[in-house]
Amino acid sequence: MNTECISSRSVTDCNGALMMGSRILKENKNMEFKLRDWKLKDAESIVPLANNEKIAGNLRNTFPYPYTLDDAHLFITKSIHQNKRMQWNKAIIIDDAASGSISLLMQEDVSCKSGELGFWLGEPYWGKGIMNHAITQICETAFNEWDLVRIYARPFSENIRARKTLEKAGFQLEGIFKNSIYKNGKVLDSCMYALTK
Repeated sequence: MNTECISSRSVTDCNGALMMGSRILKENKNMEFKLRDWKLKDAESIVPLANNEKIAGNLRNTFPYPYTLDDAHLFITKSIHQNKRMQWNKAIIIDDAASGSISLLMQEDVSCKSGELGFWLGEPYWGKGIMNHAITQICETAFNEWDLVRIYARPFSENIRARKTLEKAGFQLEGIFKNSIYKNGKVLDSCMYALTK
């Protein structure tokens, strides 16, 4: 697949808050996505995408399944009111609709120079290079705007799609944590991936 990033920029809104710029991906057809702050109106568009066992099965139990409109409203409300110095939680917008989420959670104490990356994308958009570019974009912005030196993610070892996406975005596998996850009645391994400045 020939995927080329045409444009990328970060801008500041009227309140001085950092907004993620647009990226246009060129494949069989042009597909545009952008990262932006969540809005309550996004709830209806994410429910049919988030209500997917394939997505929930690879995320922490705080991501519910089935995924309801109430779950979407609660998530978006928390995202709107969170401390932006401690966490970025951005909607992935495709065709003017929220189609996934990407977040970066700042760590504390001796890990204060690190951030944890989390993400999911609606299944119709898998395999199009969108998440790879979204990860690259949020990491570039975080390294430039925050005093971070390390961004990490901990996908389940069986989540090969997420692992490959992280690797395409430049993350390195640092190790495998044996029997570190208990999900849906199964004990699983997880992986530690990291990108350093």
